[in-house]
Amino acid sequence: MKPWSHELMATERQLLQSVVAVARYIYGAAASSVFMVSPDTGELIFAAVAGEGEEGLVGRRFEPGTGIAGWVAASGQPLITDNVAGTEQFAGDAAASTGYVPASIMAAPLIADGECIGVIEVLDRHVHDTGSPSRELDDIELLGLLATQAALSLALLRRSEQAASAVPRMGDLVARLSEHAVLDSSDPLALSLLGISLDLLDRRSHPAQKGV
Repeated sequence: MKPWSHELMATERQLLQSVVAVARYIYGAAASSVFMVSPDTGELIFAAVAGEGEEGLVGRRFEPGTGIAGWVAASGQPLITDNVAGTEQFAGDAAASTGYVPASIMAAPLIADGECIGVIEVLDRHVHDTGSPSRELDDIELLGLLATQAALSLALLRRSEQAASAVPRMGDLVARLSEHAVLDSSDPLALSLLGISLDLLDRRSHPAQKGV
């Protein structure tokens, strides 16, 4: 499989947008987002955002290791804090640049093929039982499940897209064979393959009529 790319197809963007929308709804959060990690630079790139600060954020980049998302991407471990101001990994300047500074953050890595390809964050979730360790554990476990599903779905989409692009079209094959035949018209194998391909193409375009 090719190395992971941060470039997203339309279906992948739709998938991630639905994931952040679901995450925001589940937690009653102010916002939720997904960062993709650039395999070339390690930068964190906003890929999908729902809620506060969502306008104009998709496509924004941050340096590798920036903030809580950067720590989660580097460590491959989830993190939850209800006091970002007192959290060492929090980058206040980066948060302020998005137009929304949260009081609490949950984040989990998106792992595909053994590497962290992105990070999902939930900002200012609604907390029913403040300070309860069991509640925090439930919240972060659920976010981990969402992250796992998102990463798996992305990987499956990538594989299906690569498989589809790897199947040559009949017209492309004929064009390549024609070029080869022109370059070396004395090549009997090339001419035979060209003849077979043209015959198959002709049959596909004009299927035999039954009952004639």
